[in-house]
Amino acid sequence: MKRIVIVGTGFGGYTCARLLERRLKPDEAEIVLITPKDYTLYLPLLPQVAAGVLQPRSIVTPLHARLRRSKLLPGVARDVDLDRRCVDVLKINGDPVSVPFDVLVLAPGSMTRTFDIPGLKEYGRGMKTLAEAVYLRDHAIAQLELAAATHDEEEQRARLGFVVVGAGYSGVETAATMRLVTSRAMARFPHLDPGLLSWTLLDIAPQVMPELGAELGRAATDVLEARGVDVRLGTTLERVTEDCVRLTDGTSLPARTVVWTAGVTPRPVVASLGTETIKGRLVVGADLRVPGCDGVFGLGDAAAVPDLTAPEPGTPCAPTAQHANRQAVTAAYNVVAALRGGQLREYRHHDLGLVVDLGGMDAVARPLGFDLKGPLAQLVTRGYHLLTTPSGRSRLRVTGDWLLNMMVPDDLIRLDFLGDSSGTLDELEHMPIVPRARPVSVAGTAAPRP
Repeated sequence: MKRIVIVGTGFGGYTCARLLERRLKPDEAEIVLITPKDYTLYLPLLPQVAAGVLQPRSIVTPLHARLRRSKLLPGVARDVDLDRRCVDVLKINGDPVSVPFDVLVLAPGSMTRTFDIPGLKEYGRGMKTLAEAVYLRDHAIAQLELAAATHDEEEQRARLGFVVVGAGYSGVETAATMRLVTSRAMARFPHLDPGLLSWTLLDIAPQVMPELGAELGRAATDVLEARGVDVRLGTTLERVTEDCVRLTDGTSLPARTVVWTAGVTPRPVVASLGTETIKGRLVVGADLRVPGCDGVFGLGDAAAVPDLTAPEPGTPCAPTAQHANRQAVTAAYNVVAALRGGQLREYRHHDLGLVVDLGGMDAVARPLGFDLKGPLAQLVTRGYHLLTTPSGRSRLRVTGDWLLNMMVPDDLIRLDFLGDSSGTLDELEHMPIVPRARPVSVAGTAAPRP
């Protein structure tokens, strides 16, 4: 039996596996998924988990419930050996294992891109995983409580100072929703001066979310500023300390919370192939094949898939969920074609537009090229999220959470599940696994179990 190995279960990997289960006969191929998590995460709604609008489990889809034939290998893909045609994996318990493949689908996704900024590694927080969203909510509530427990105004200013770096979708939605939540929460602490609460959004770019165009970018900026978010463009972090950030324009801000959302980079396994990359993304053809690597496909954030609809030839598709989902359809078709000796397809798409949920009744959206803002944009935005959430169970939970949030105020409770965590990118996002001192084993016809 042939073996298909899929690395990653984000939008691309999960959708590809689902489609392969439908299109392949049970005895035609074995499907092995390599992922450290047993769920697929709907990333666009992470800021709403941080804001307490949605419960964490509402935006996850359990793989065991949705994938019937695929075998899950809980671990992190570390290296792809094209000569041996196998993937070296470190399982979540630290055991190394080597997994042979006949066809390989690389969809490991991306992780937050950082720079060598003093203090960022120690004090920066991310917004790319469920753990980071939950941690940020608990951390923000804790800062309000600690500020209320001291009479030192300098400490209060630092604890009530929040800085978000990166004015893309994640940064804008995080700043907009969290400012709304913390502003309302200040009413629970009547002894605190509301004027001490500050949220600052930084980006070296001259515009907020340039992908949306000047008009919608300005509309999003107006919403942020109306809520009290200080939007500073053309500047970014120079240094981060425990209670202060220094900016490249020479100014300093008191802050004990720095959320870093300034871009993403592919997972390290992509570089292990040794093939050509563009800004870290794997160069693939329009049919998603890695040139010169028979039976190896790449998609999603980790692959620079040429956009055949772009005005300039060779322009790669943007690393968005919309592309990952659609590329997975092409990838599944081509994997089946590769196994059966059929003709491969090229990836083409029709852009559905972009949506940005700013919390409350505010949003900006461009569905099918039409610019929308305000309540109508919010209706379109949330409708889009419900349509693209991977499972019916998640849609019901998300809808219920939204309705409950409209009727009942935020409980403002710290869950403290990650109370012992430092909350850094290295700990919550990069997921380091300490390998055990054991020889690498070779998998047989079935995916190895921990």
